[in-house]
Amino acid sequence: MDDRKIIELYFDRNEQAIRETDEKYGKLCHRIAYNILNDPEDSEECVNDTYMGAWNAIPPTRPDNFMAFLCRIARNLSLKRLEFRMREKRFAEAVLSLEELAEVLPDDRYAPGAEDAEVGKLISSFLRGQKESVRVIFVRKYFYFDSVKEIAERCSFTESKVKNVLFQTRNKLKDYLIKEGVAL
Repeated sequence: MDDRKIIELYFDRNEQAIRETDEKYGKLCHRIAYNILNDPEDSEECVNDTYMGAWNAIPPTRPDNFMAFLCRIARNLSLKRLEFRMREKRFAEAVLSLEELAEVLPDDRYAPGAEDAEVGKLISSFLRGQKESVRVIFVRKYFYFDSVKEIAERCSFTESKVKNVLFQTRNKLKDYLIKEGVAL
């Protein structure tokens, strides 16, 4: 079913919207949740919570990009669940990704003026200036939390090349943020 029609089902408060959402985007949402949490039960719960989040947000929100809207909800819910699990000393692949990225992003303790929205725009601007393959690798790793092996298979690269691209891109991003006046 077309995204506009699914959104209209939400506006009509028709429960068919959830079934259509699951049919079209369930696997994608589950993959995002699983890549972050590495646990099928927690992932399933986050996907169900994603549908509830969409149900509660639509209306009044009318997303321009329904897929991105759902991915953002699934990702945020999964990260919250991961944060909860981390407090209990349970770790997932995503923790390593977040730690890698934390090395190049501003820390509120040392750069209290760095707003998340500003930094997000700078990262987007930086990525737009990179080759498509670099953008894909970066987003797959740090937004979708794909493993290096999954990215290598998807992009037809070796795992070593993916690791190298990620390393170089993080360093370039760090230099770019410093050049743009973001205190790290």
